[in-house]
Formats: sequence, structure tokens, C-alpha cells
Amino acid sequence: MKVSLFITCLSDAIYPRVGEAMVRILAKYGVKLDFPTIQTCCGQPAYNSGYWDEARATAKTIVEAFEDSDFVIAPSGSCTYMIHHYGHLFKDDPVMLAKAEKLQQKTYEFTQFLVQVLNVTDLGAKFPHKVTYHPSCHGSRLLGVKDEPMELLENVKGLEFVPLPFAEDCCGFGGTFAVKMADISGAMVTEKVDHVKETEAEVLVGLDMACLMNIAGNLRYRNEPVRVMHLAELLYEGVKQA
Repeated sequence: MKVSLFITCLSDAIYPRVGEAMVRILAKYGVKLDFPTIQTCCGQPAYNSGYWDEARATAKTIVEAFEDSDFVIAPSGSCTYMIHHYGHLFKDDPVMLAKAEKLQQKTYEFTQFLVQVLNVTDLGAKFPHKVTYHPSCHGSRLLGVKDEPMELLENVKGLEFVPLPFAEDCCGFGGTFAVKMADISGAMVTEKVDHVKETEAEVLVGLDMACLMNIAGNLRYRNEPVRVMHLAELLYEGVKQA
């Protein structure tokens, strides 16, 4: 079985520790991740901005990169769901459309793969900290990843989970939205951080580094001592402490 890592732009360029955590966790269950080096951006920024020809070119590279993979795993619900848009991009190209649909069917967000494919909900991790969770929009609303992260967190020994007020509210990032509508985006992330502070959590965890980067920036700006982590990082750290 060939399982490939789709690292995504932010994890590759800014947060490589997320990819490392995924690799080490999956190795614990006998899954050796393959890494096609031709992979690139999923095309979401171009697609959301209306540059569909550019997005189509990028999407073609992604399709080709993972054509021989049995499973593709990504640390981002947002980038994972972008692959669902490839059917629209290639609707007039029957050959590429078939390949894009096959890629969609075998691509999973990290927690989806752990819970749905490997049937793993308890890694034996230990993390004695007060934790809250932000469900990113694309992962929870579009990809439907809701129960999987909760099941994984529930089985971490010593972890005190505190629900995040108005958790479903967007953090204000939204990719190019944060640039085009900076004032609105700033107000949204400020409100999100206000709710994080209400929980008095030591750690904020999530599944998408784009959203977590946005929230972490506001926390740092306000000198709030809340640690921000991808769930893969928390689980890996917890496994090491167990």
C-alpha cells in the first residue's frame, strides 16, 4: 500500500514540524509515508480569486504527483477539500476529470485517515494540559471532519478539554480574504481570540495551520501565553511523553 504525504504550502514552508509529527505518528502504525517531490500548491488561492486557468495548471501537477498513490494524507482540511473542486476545473477534460475524481476518493485529512482508515482513536498519548479546539471552516463544514478530532482528544490521558465558545465562527483568515478585507479579518480574529481567552486554556489546537497561524498572530500581538498547535503535533508530543 502506497500512502503519500501531501504536505501543503504552509506546513512545508513555515511549519515543517507538522509534517514530521504526521510521519512519526503514522510510522507507529506501520505506515511509511511516500513524498512525491513534484507536489506543489493545491491551487486554492488562484481558484478562489477567479484565476481558474492557473489553478487548473497547479491542480494537474497535484493529480500527477499522486496518481500512483493508494492514499493521500494532508494536514489541512482546506487543501484537502480543494481537491474536491478539481472536478469543476476539469469538467471539459474527460481524462483529467477521471484522474481528479480518483484522487478525491483517496485523499484524506490526517484525522480522517487515522480514525476512518486505520481505526485508531487512542494513541496512548499523555498531555496534561488544558486544551481548547478551533474547528476550521473548510474541514468541519465542507469536508465534514467533526467527530474524528474529538475522539482523538478524548483519549489523550491527562488532557483537560474546554469547549471554545462560538467555536464554529470563522477565525477571519480565509486565504486571500485576510488580504482583501484586512479590517474585517482583523475584527474576526480578535473576536476569536477573545473566546480563546475565555476558556483559560493553555493550548489551542486545530487541524489547519492557515487558521492557526492567523489566531497565533493575534495571540502574540496581544501577548497572550497560549500555545498554538496542530493536532498532529499535540498527539506526537503526547506519545513521546507517555
